[in-house]
Amino acid sequence: MEQKKYYLTTAIAYTSGKPHIGNHYEIILADSIARFKRKQGYEVFFQTGTDEHGQKVELKAQEAGVTPKEFVDATARVVQGLCDMLNTSYDKFIRTTDPEHEKQVQKIFKRLYRQGDIYKGSYEGLYCSPCESFWTQTQLVAGKCPDCGREVKPAKEEAYFFRMSKYADRLIAHIQEHPEFIRPVSRKHEMLNNFLLPGLQDLCVSRTSFRWGIPVDFDEKHVVYVWLDALTNYITGIGYDAEGGGSEQYRKLWPADLHLIGKDIIRFHTIYWPIFLMALGEPLPKQIFGHPWLLQGEGKMSKSKGNVLYADELAECFGVDAVRYFVLHEMPYDNDGTITWELMVERLNSDLANTLGNLVNRTVSMSNKYFGGVVSYGEGTPLTEQERAFDEDLKRTALELYPKAAAKMEELRVADALTEIFGLFKRCNKYIDETQPWLLAKDEAKKGRLALVLYNLTEGILIGASVLQPFMPDTAKRVAGQLNAALRGFEELESFGLYPQGGRVTEKPEILFARLDIKDLSARLEQEK
Repeated sequence: MEQKKYYLTTAIAYTSGKPHIGNHYEIILADSIARFKRKQGYEVFFQTGTDEHGQKVELKAQEAGVTPKEFVDATARVVQGLCDMLNTSYDKFIRTTDPEHEKQVQKIFKRLYRQGDIYKGSYEGLYCSPCESFWTQTQLVAGKCPDCGREVKPAKEEAYFFRMSKYADRLIAHIQEHPEFIRPVSRKHEMLNNFLLPGLQDLCVSRTSFRWGIPVDFDEKHVVYVWLDALTNYITGIGYDAEGGGSEQYRKLWPADLHLIGKDIIRFHTIYWPIFLMALGEPLPKQIFGHPWLLQGEGKMSKSKGNVLYADELAECFGVDAVRYFVLHEMPYDNDGTITWELMVERLNSDLANTLGNLVNRTVSMSNKYFGGVVSYGEGTPLTEQERAFDEDLKRTALELYPKAAAKMEELRVADALTEIFGLFKRCNKYIDETQPWLLAKDEAKKGRLALVLYNLTEGILIGASVLQPFMPDTAKRVAGQLNAALRGFEELESFGLYPQGGRVTEKPEILFARLDIKDLSARLEQEK
């Protein structure tokens, strides 16, 4: 039977500087979805990368005294290195300076021009250099750029434009007929009511005021403007050809199953991008999810505010999987999440060190103390009604875990899926309190019951770790290693009791997560500054 495909993408990181943890939330989120889908049996293709052209990069390169290509080569290495450090399982890392991408962007531009979708004119408006966007006076907020809040300046230049209004009605119909197309639903209403229904202006798709971009090959005074260049990476990266045909991979993977993007660029992905695709005669992506922001304290992270946290610095303090857990767990489906050093320490201590780490440590230690590390059913032991009720409730919680987590993941409610997993670990801790193994160990007649309790805990932990694997891959592997067992496939989680009779846990349990004191951490960070 042929595997079902699943193609998902993140937005590509802009190479004007090192991305912060708010940017990396997206790739960690995408990675957890990709890993979960692979474990469900899908043939997943997961693409991320870097957006490398534009005026901002040209200016940054000048400041650094290097060529734009040297500048983006260095930044792209940093971006990709951070993706690797965070243990993300992307299948392709595309760069918009890749020769194949640049060639296709030129072909796409030329084709749209020949079709009459692109025409030449001149642009006069208020320009925001950091966002590389023109705005009208009415679009400004308090006289400043509505996207970033910075100053705008009057600008006029010759440009090519895309006829947005030509496709607007088709896009409105598509959005209304496909309720799953834009998620969450609040973003859908925002796009319809604020942009599409009031009427679309034609879009500037070339620039002459800077040179660091893909040249329009039939008019080399112009370079292709950011959105037509950056957005098309989702098709050029898998072998699209504007002259027809395309690769076998493109025909297999397109349309994308999911574009995962920040809410601040949702307009470009849900309006400009679908319209470009309509003009090219290509199917639209199945779903575009505009995730919320990860805020540092109360505000959006920005280098100008000086409130930026970086993934590598956080991973050095807490470990990669702790960072993955935190950003996935703390981000609600629709609202912004918050990150602070204090919150991370709190989560590390309560959820990771206590709920999970302490559970594994106690279970392995008791198996070693009472049975020399051997785990067995304790067969033939008569159970009281209450003991049977405790066992059945633990088993029910374990067997319901995967279906519940899968249902949450289907809705992209990743934080809720993690909550379900840690719900099982909490249930295991409660089971220890209910059964009191240390008291059972004092009564030789209860030895069979004690063995069964430890077996149930071992089995429950292994089921939890098997569902945790896509979110915290290294931790799940380490948990399974302490139980001397392999992590299970999702299809194996319908049964409770697969841990082999007479299996043996590791002799010395390792500490999965060491507790931290915020005062000690603050002192260390201050010293490093």
